[in-house]
Amino acid sequence: MIASRAKVGIVAGAMILFGLALTAYKVVRLDLPLWPGESREVWTIETKISFKPSDGPVDVELRLPRGLGGWVTLEEHFASSGFGFSVVEEQGGKVARWSRQSLEHPTTLYYKQQAYRARRDSLPAFPVSEVEAPLLEADQQAAMERLVADLRDRSSGPATFAALLVQELARAEPGQDAEFLLGTYRDTALRVVLDVLAYAGIPAHSVRGIQLQDGRRRQTLSELLEIHDGSGWQLLDPVTGASGLPDNFFVWHRGDGAALRVMGGRDSRLEFALVRNSLSAKTVVSMEQRSDDFALLDFSIYALPVEQQGIFKGILLLPVAAFVVVVMRILVGIKTSGTFMPILIALAFLQTTLLVGLAIFLTLVSVGLWIRSWLSHLNLLLVARVSAVVIVVILLMAVLALISYKLGLDQALTVTFFPTIILAWTIERMSILWEEEGGREVMVQGGGSLLVAVMAYLIMSVGVVEHLTFNFPELLVSLLGVILLIGKYTGYRLSELYRFRDMANMK
Repeated sequence: MIASRAKVGIVAGAMILFGLALTAYKVVRLDLPLWPGESREVWTIETKISFKPSDGPVDVELRLPRGLGGWVTLEEHFASSGFGFSVVEEQGGKVARWSRQSLEHPTTLYYKQQAYRARRDSLPAFPVSEVEAPLLEADQQAAMERLVADLRDRSSGPATFAALLVQELARAEPGQDAEFLLGTYRDTALRVVLDVLAYAGIPAHSVRGIQLQDGRRRQTLSELLEIHDGSGWQLLDPVTGASGLPDNFFVWHRGDGAALRVMGGRDSRLEFALVRNSLSAKTVVSMEQRSDDFALLDFSIYALPVEQQGIFKGILLLPVAAFVVVVMRILVGIKTSGTFMPILIALAFLQTTLLVGLAIFLTLVSVGLWIRSWLSHLNLLLVARVSAVVIVVILLMAVLALISYKLGLDQALTVTFFPTIILAWTIERMSILWEEEGGREVMVQGGGSLLVAVMAYLIMSVGVVEHLTFNFPELLVSLLGVILLIGKYTGYRLSELYRFRDMANMK
C-alpha cells in the first residue's frame, strides 16, 4: 500500500513539475502572457482553396489582404505541395499564384496568417473611376429608370440615395420595380444595388471581407457596399443599410475583380476558418521581431490547422471539468449519474448559456422519462429500448428547435449541442434507478449531476481558465498529476463529516 502511494506520488510529482516548468519557459523565454490582462486579440485566419481539376494546366490566383482598417499581419504561411508558387505585387495589392502542368485529383491549397488590429483606421483613399452604365434589357431599363427617379425624389444626395435603395430592396414587400429587378437578376441583391447606382451615375463597388467569429469554420466572404458621395467614400451594409466599417469585419479585397481565380479547375470554393487568441502587446511585438525564437510553438496547438485549433479550444476545457467532477465526488461526496454526463452537460452549457441550457436539459429529460415509462410497459429488450429512447430524444430536440425558431428564440436553437447519446442513456439509467431505488435516489443523482455540471461550467467559462488551457496545454499534465494524488485519497468526504456530525459531538 505504501509502495503504491509512493509510486503515485513520484509520477504525480513529475507530471506537476513538468507542466509547471514548460509553462515557466513559455512565460519567461517566449513572453507569452500567463494572465489575459492587457492583451491584443490576435486572429489566426486559415484560407482553404478547394477545387476539382479539368483538362490542361492549372493556375490559381488568390488576392491577399492588404491590412486595411488598421490591421497588421504578424506572419503568413502558404501550403503549395507539388505546385509552383510565387507572390507577386500587382496594382491593388499582392496576389498569390499556384501553378501546375497537370492535376488528376481534387486538391486543397492553404494560406494561413496571424493578424491583429493595431488601430481602428478608416479605409484609405481609393481612385474614382468613370461609371459605366449597365447593359440592360428594355423592361429592366424601364424599371430601373422609374426606381432611380423615385429614389432621387426622396433622397438628398448619393449617400441617402444608396441607403434608401438598400432599404427598398431589403423590404419584405418591395415596390413593383424593385421586385421585378430582384426577380430578373440571377446574382446577389448587391449586384442589383451596384447596377442601380451605376445607372444613377454614382461610383460604387463592393468590399469583400470576413465576419470575425471565434471558432467559426467554413466561413465565406461577406460583402459591404462602398459608394462615393462626391467628397469621399462611405461604407454601407447592403442588408441593413448601416454605415461604417464594422468592428468585426476583416477587409480582404476592395474594388472590382474576383478574390479567387482558378483556371484549369472547376467547382472551386474559398473558405475560411478562424480562431481568436489573446496575447500581450509585448508578445505581439516580439513575434514580429523574433519569429525564429518561437520554434517551440511549432510543436504546440498553434501548429495545428485552424479548424482543429477551434475544436481543441473546447476540448482542452474538458480536463478542467473532469477535475471538478473528481473533487466533487471524491472529496465532497456528491453523487452523480456517471462521470462523463456532468462533463458533457457542462460543455453543452458553454454553447447554450447556463439558464437556457438548464431549461433545455430539464425539458428533454422530463419528457424523456415520461416516454420511457410508457416504453417499459412494452417489455422491450435493453438494446431496443435504448435505441427507442435515442430516437425519441432526437425527435424531441428537433421539435424543440422548430418551436424555438418559430417563436424567435435563437438561443434555444443551440439544443443540438447537447450530446444525444448521453441524454438517452441518462434517461434510461434514471428510469431504471427509479424502478429499483425510487424517486428520491433519482433526484439525488440527477440533482448532483446538474450541480457538478453547473460548477464545471462556471469554472470553464472564466476567461483565465480558457486562456491557460489553450496557451499552456502542458498545465493539463500538472492537472493530471493532481488528479492522481486525489485518486489515492481514502479519508472522509465533506458530506460524511456533515452526516456523522452528531457522533463527533458525543465525544
